[in-house]
Amino acid sequence: MKLEVVLACLVVSCLAEKPRPCTSPPLLTGELSMYSQDERIGILGKYLYDALGQRVRLFEMGIYENRSFTADVLLHFREAALYVIDDNKRTCSKSPLKADFQPLRIPQNATLLGQAVVGSSSAPGQGLLVNTWVGDLPDKSGQFMSVITEFGCIPVTTNYKTKEFGWVGTNYFNNVIGITNPDLLEPPTFCADAVMDVEAEPRDYLGLLVKKN
Repeated sequence: MKLEVVLACLVVSCLAEKPRPCTSPPLLTGELSMYSQDERIGILGKYLYDALGQRVRLFEMGIYENRSFTADVLLHFREAALYVIDDNKRTCSKSPLKADFQPLRIPQNATLLGQAVVGSSSAPGQGLLVNTWVGDLPDKSGQFMSVITEFGCIPVTTNYKTKEFGWVGTNYFNNVIGITNPDLLEPPTFCADAVMDVEAEPRDYLGLLVKKN
């Protein structure tokens, strides 16, 4: 009986433990959608995320200011370089990347808004336990609100405030832990001759997402 009581107390203690800030897996592959509060941006695409090598590859299609676009970009933060790639034409441009690498994580100074089940908690497998966090962006340029899974720290949604677009939201789905095709995190062979345009104005992270054709 005493053993049962001890085990029951341990279970209750684990369930009652307050969620803590966390860091997402360093290697992720998945899909995303992005939208802005002012309705100028609407994006659907695929992503590869490598926190170890500080690289992100994005394949996107969407609408920016009522114009449709497609984009294939590789962000190489250690090189501070942005590659814009066109596989069909086998062309590649390279320009300075303004942004610093920001890993997918909840900062230690973030505030927990609450915990909830997406779906249903009536039976196992019917719901997803998530935590909602708010705080300031690392560069203090605005605020963010992020929803991540309690188990695994997988991003679900992230909203952050910008001066140009207001609130910008990103939804993550079909996430897989790991990189399904590591070659996509390297510049294609036809990028070998691409020369950094040192006089080009550095592009920020959101600016490259809404690149217009």
